[in-house]
Amino acid sequence: MERMAESIMNVATALPEGVPLAAKGLLHLGSRAAVDQTLSRLAARGELIRAGRGIYMRPVQTRFGPRSPSAEQAIEALAVQRGETIVPSGAAAANALGLTTQVPVKSVYLTSGRSRVLNLGRQAVELRHAPRWQLALGSKTSGQAVRALAWLGPDEAPKALPFLRSKLTDTAKTELVSAAPQFPTWLARLVGEMVHG
Repeated sequence: MERMAESIMNVATALPEGVPLAAKGLLHLGSRAAVDQTLSRLAARGELIRAGRGIYMRPVQTRFGPRSPSAEQAIEALAVQRGETIVPSGAAAANALGLTTQVPVKSVYLTSGRSRVLNLGRQAVELRHAPRWQLALGSKTSGQAVRALAWLGPDEAPKALPFLRSKLTDTAKTELVSAAPQFPTWLARLVGEMVHG
């Protein structure tokens, strides 16, 4: 078992900060049960962080001691590893665009995968399954605008149109118009008003 633990730690050490280590990616070292058991032991010893079911990460060593990887890096690496689209929530997008001064207390991301919670040390990051239209434009500014408007809802979103009209580039507006057929009717109407006048 110690040889497997050493092999797993060699793999973990070779990965950049925040890149998750999946149990399924270590099956070349032994059976699934043996890999799971070794990962659990490494997490119990503090050599790895168990972020979620079958997902582990190496803590980052600093001069003040170990810390969890940043949520942004972990989410980005998880998206690549799992082939999912993962983007900040509508509240975070509204804040990033300047539509609200409220800063989300919880880290919430929208995903094309299943809903779940990742535990990065003391920080819990919630991944919520979202409809495809909210993820259509990904991390682009136009995608942020879609999620922010969806978060504001049909009653509050119209108030944000003048601000977005001045803030978004022509490219972002074109992207919104081309994606509008996937949006709910109220949002497609708002996008049309914002872009065309």
